[in-house]
Amino acid sequence: MIHPVVMAGGTGSRLWPLSRQLNPKQFLKLTDQHLSMLQLTVARLDGMESADPLLICNEDHRFLAAEQMRQAGYKDARIILEPCGRNTAPAIALAALQLVKNIDENQNPLMLVLAADHLIKDIAAFQCGIQNAIPLAQQDKLVTFGIVPGHAETGYGYIQQGPKLADDCFSVSRFVEKPDQKTAEEYFASGDYLWNSGMFLFGARTYLRELQKHRPDILAICQAALDDASEDLHFTRVNESVFAECPEDSIDYAVMEKTDNAAVVALDAGWSDIGSWSALWEVSEKDDSGNAFSGDVIAHNTQSTLVRADSRLVATVGVKDLVIIETKDALLVAHKDQVQDVKKVVERIKSDGRHEHMNHREVYRPWGVYDSIDNGHRYQVKRITVKPGAKLSVQMHHHRAEHWIVVSGTAKVTNGEESYLVTENQSTYIPVGQIHCLENPGVIDLELIEVQSGSYLGEDDIVRFEDRYGRS
Repeated sequence: MIHPVVMAGGTGSRLWPLSRQLNPKQFLKLTDQHLSMLQLTVARLDGMESADPLLICNEDHRFLAAEQMRQAGYKDARIILEPCGRNTAPAIALAALQLVKNIDENQNPLMLVLAADHLIKDIAAFQCGIQNAIPLAQQDKLVTFGIVPGHAETGYGYIQQGPKLADDCFSVSRFVEKPDQKTAEEYFASGDYLWNSGMFLFGARTYLRELQKHRPDILAICQAALDDASEDLHFTRVNESVFAECPEDSIDYAVMEKTDNAAVVALDAGWSDIGSWSALWEVSEKDDSGNAFSGDVIAHNTQSTLVRADSRLVATVGVKDLVIIETKDALLVAHKDQVQDVKKVVERIKSDGRHEHMNHREVYRPWGVYDSIDNGHRYQVKRITVKPGAKLSVQMHHHRAEHWIVVSGTAKVTNGEESYLVTENQSTYIPVGQIHCLENPGVIDLELIEVQSGSYLGEDDIVRFEDRYGRS
């Protein structure tokens, strides 16, 4: 039995403006119209003898992760929440400690560590690689998966193959950093090097023993943080103050480059980490002119260009080798050779005190979604969708009043001491300082328009008195 551990942290800033801090690339539908990168990751485990996935994600993404796992068929998905990012070595340690908790000390469950934002086109080859790795992991090897390179690539780290252990399986001679172009060409020509995929298979106790040997400080803090964890709905919340003291380190630096038990399985499965817009263009279906279009696009005399139009018509004339990404609140136009610098735009947005790096106009909540469709001095207008049976928190605002107009469905409104129903084409008013609540008692989505007015309209002007989702 394999225990998949899916690392769903990270912000994917090089895929801005689609990837945002509160809605990063692993939760986006980048390569599939119906499934996010996270959902594709768990879907490629279908047919394997494996336990339900264990997710590790950021506190800010907990409801997004839980909802996407519910949509993927995992109603009660197990999710470990990191209060702050500390890289992969501590994250995997938390998962390993969780897996060995309350089981016999002689048991050594196999962990399949996957990233939630990778693309793998050949699922059969991927699953075959995992089967090849299992015997090695059962021999206490720490197995990583190396990608058979298709070209000289400077954007990935490499693994040099050592002596052959079995079909497509080798000991690890060494790990090497991202090379320059000349060195990458030498690696590619030699046939001895694989791209470092960041995927692993090993026994949970095997990993913990190696971590104890090479980074006991990380293991001790992770153990203490998990020992003082709390359970909240489907989430395991590790102790924030303890975990914040954990050093940041990757599994490669902390363990894999130091252990004598590393092995690598060569994997040729159409892998990509979709680390940039040019990488997405490379794996996308293209027309006869080399263009990859998504959304409402009209192109004339356009070549080798990626266009993603999310909310309006995008037209191109006489362009080549561009990336054009349109969202409701931002537009990116970049040359394909310069897309690695998109993160510099994100840094500028942050330094300027703007908000376009944080979230989209549409914001997902555990109860549904809202879209900020208009705003100005002392007012803001939102389109709100509440899922059937869902309820917003019982709350109050110090600085704003709200006017709700129901477009479809039925709203159950608590307004001070009153409780009543509001149906289509009806409205209600919530004064400043009034304790109130909104609920959808029906079986279809509740759609409403909310008009906020007041001196301050920020999301932090919410005093919660009761919340079924554990928010404070």
